[in-house]
Amino acid sequence: MLQQNKIKQSYKQRLLVQAVCIIAIALLGMSSCSKSFTDASANLEGQPAASTFWQSASDAESAVNSIYANLRSWGNVAFPAIAIEETGSDDAEKGSVTSDATYFNQYNSFTVTASQSQLDGFWTAQYQNINYCNQVLDHVDTMSTVSDDDKVRYLAEARFVRAWSYFRLVRAFGRVPLVLHVPTTAEELNPSQNESSEIYDSVENDLTIAAAGLPTEVSTSELGRATKYAALALHAKVSMYRENWEDVLTYTNEVIQSGKYSLFSNFYQLFRIANENNSESIFEIQCDYVSGDDDISDCQYSQVQGNRDASAGWGFNVPTSNLDSAFETDDPRREYTIMTAGSTTPSGDEVPAATAGAPTRYNMKSYVPFTVAQATNSGAGQNIRVIRYAEVLLMNAEANNELGNTADALASLELIRARARGSNSSILPEVTTTDQTTLQTAIWNERRVELAMEGDRYFDVIRQGRGSTIFGSLGWEANKNEVWPIPQTEIDNSGGVLIQNTGY
Repeated sequence: MLQQNKIKQSYKQRLLVQAVCIIAIALLGMSSCSKSFTDASANLEGQPAASTFWQSASDAESAVNSIYANLRSWGNVAFPAIAIEETGSDDAEKGSVTSDATYFNQYNSFTVTASQSQLDGFWTAQYQNINYCNQVLDHVDTMSTVSDDDKVRYLAEARFVRAWSYFRLVRAFGRVPLVLHVPTTAEELNPSQNESSEIYDSVENDLTIAAAGLPTEVSTSELGRATKYAALALHAKVSMYRENWEDVLTYTNEVIQSGKYSLFSNFYQLFRIANENNSESIFEIQCDYVSGDDDISDCQYSQVQGNRDASAGWGFNVPTSNLDSAFETDDPRREYTIMTAGSTTPSGDEVPAATAGAPTRYNMKSYVPFTVAQATNSGAGQNIRVIRYAEVLLMNAEANNELGNTADALASLELIRARARGSNSSILPEVTTTDQTTLQTAIWNERRVELAMEGDRYFDVIRQGRGSTIFGSLGWEANKNEVWPIPQTEIDNSGGVLIQNTGY
């Protein structure tokens, strides 16, 4: 069985899986792997060749470990992901100092062009994930050295991660190539795009199979591995984007009725290192810090967002004043989401006053106490919460409201507000409206403040059909900015097989 410390493996270990970088280069005509992969490849001397891999049960185990380990890579959690999944929203802006990484402003103002490198970084990271998954799916089922039970689980885990990566791709770019096997023929090495509906269909198929093959829970030593309920929760989210409300209700109810999850009592502590993999966590990316081992300590999620003036990070992806004003009066989640210059964190850190040109607000959800961040590669050990039980309740509320089940919608919404309210009954009054449109707005507002800075706001607004209303003043255009441009590098390397999105 996979152990937690094995999931947190290095890039060098990941590259033992059948010349992954070489295949990633071939896939979609990629011209190179990320810098981290290139650097690690220099350390592969003496490692097994592709022809001798996929023999033992430990090979299969290592391959699945590689899937999980790659999820914390730069393209999955740092600048490319932040640019694509956060910066376009009204919740976040570039941060850092004015002159640093100014290309982020292109995402905020919707002036980004297809040649902007973060697009390719995000695209490449997702297809690297998919490549790892496809290798497991293509090989493990035929391995006589792997038990039947492990085969079922390994294949289900690969389908879960592949589904998540394709979900991230389709909501970001729309039409993308659907690659479901390790490419071998010339046509497979340079595939054309599939319609968004086909991508979503494939994602749903993977999640259905994954839910059937994954365990309902994992042991302490296996924390970070996907479960049946992670697949169901993600399936609910995909169904929400497709407005299949009956399915959203079915999947969320199954998670809720399992009794395996509950809202963590303290919203601030929910995101701290000491409380990783807590009762609210349905799936989170496992990060680690190992002194003297840069390959293990490679998660830069907290580093790029940490407080610049406290020497605890680079200061990017900071909350906006618009987000600040979105919280209701005295909502404790405001200070637990937004770190303000000159304040004191609940952990006791004195937040420095902002120096000239530096941010006055930071993402508290990525916060690691300053002394820890300074000593541990700026918080490389902080896990990333991907799917929380709170989101399951909010999806349940939204689906119930859309289906006319007002009482059930209000009940799920109240659980979220009650946790935020805590013992202070004078704040965050219970929502009681029975008007469907008014309740829909209340659920959307709750979703914004509860999940702020977690990579959903931008795509939520678009799926809700409010892009022009919410983002129009920032430069957002209908019939164009529902998706980002296909990276020009990928179009060029495909010889024109890939077609650019409308308006770019």
